[in-house]
Amino acid sequence: MKQYKVLLGAMLAWLLLSMNVYARGNLPEFTELVAENGAAVVNISTTNNKKRPQQKLPPNMQIPEGTPFDDLFKHFFGDQGARPQPYESHSLGSGFVLSSDGYILTNHHVIKDADEIIVRFSDRNELEAKVLGSDERSDVALLKVEATNLKAVKLGNSAKLQVGEWVLAIGSPFGFDHSATAGIVSALGRSLPSDSYVPFIQTDVAINPGNSGGPLFNLDGEVIGIN
Repeated sequence: MKQYKVLLGAMLAWLLLSMNVYARGNLPEFTELVAENGAAVVNISTTNNKKRPQQKLPPNMQIPEGTPFDDLFKHFFGDQGARPQPYESHSLGSGFVLSSDGYILTNHHVIKDADEIIVRFSDRNELEAKVLGSDERSDVALLKVEATNLKAVKLGNSAKLQVGEWVLAIGSPFGFDHSATAGIVSALGRSLPSDSYVPFIQTDVAINPGNSGGPLFNLDGEVIGIN
């Protein structure tokens, strides 16, 4: 009976080990892909100089100066005769290097109305970028920085994608540079209810604010989409 239990335990251990090896053998390995392409993914931060809109009181609610409520209304609505005050708004996103001489692709909404665009690379070096072109409908923008010998991505063919295929996203969610998340292609040729201009790739990859503009890779390390 004791020998039977020992034999049963050995068979169970072998079965669990075999299942673990089988599972590992069928899951994709992303470490080399991230190491090879991480330097081609950039963080993009923008600054937009704005003027805070002045909140006007309705004509029938003008409060004469010197009344007990004068300070209270100025607190909420400001000085009705003052000029709008300037302020800065900031946004974060991702992008990727298309060519070694400084051409970078990102989303249109990441750099929309920006007065200053700063691109930060994996070595923490920062360069100011200018917009060469941008398209709101496809949500794509092309930037240029003055640099040479940059690490660039390889472009793939999204038409060859298949539902169920593994994909990897690298970006800066919440400003955390070079974060990698993986998943599968859930559907192809998707479109927004209000617009069918661009066929979208639907995936279950975890995407958060800051990932916008980052690359979507296939297992060959080729960019086949933009997040």
